[in-house]
Amino acid sequence: MKRFVTIALLALASSFGGPHVLAAEGTVTFQMLKPETALAAAQAALDKCREENFVASVAVVDRFGGVQVVLRDQLAAPRTVDIAIGKARTAAGFRVNTSDMIAVTGDGEPAAGIRHLPGVVIVGGGVVIEAGGSLVGGIGVSGAPGGDMDDLCAFAGIDAIFDQLEF
Repeated sequence: MKRFVTIALLALASSFGGPHVLAAEGTVTFQMLKPETALAAAQAALDKCREENFVASVAVVDRFGGVQVVLRDQLAAPRTVDIAIGKARTAAGFRVNTSDMIAVTGDGEPAAGIRHLPGVVIVGGGVVIEAGGSLVGGIGVSGAPGGDMDDLCAFAGIDAIFDQLEF
């Protein structure tokens, strides 16, 4: 029995040997941001905010809304962290920039109820991150004096990693 287990374990280990392991028929494969890439995007967004004299926080989430990076400028209000995370999660979760959601979720619109879901933050500053046309995450910025200026910083973060995302 011990010999059978050893052979089975060796066979299993060899099946994971190559970097090109094929997905099983009942599974999916997808791209994810490396932590270093998420950090570079967040740092570039924060740098852009500082360049514009905005005191802000930046969050980068993966495609599922899991937080990868949070940076808070030393003078940014603590609440900006939760707002930045909410914006990033909202963008990734709905696969659309939060600025684009403002009009379609306004009072009287069919999608107005989305604004009342827990954790959803629909103001400018949440931007989808894509690689090769596939969603890989979201970036959220909070603390600039308006959603359009939060967007400016978020897009600077994406621009900084653009070459690492396109294939």
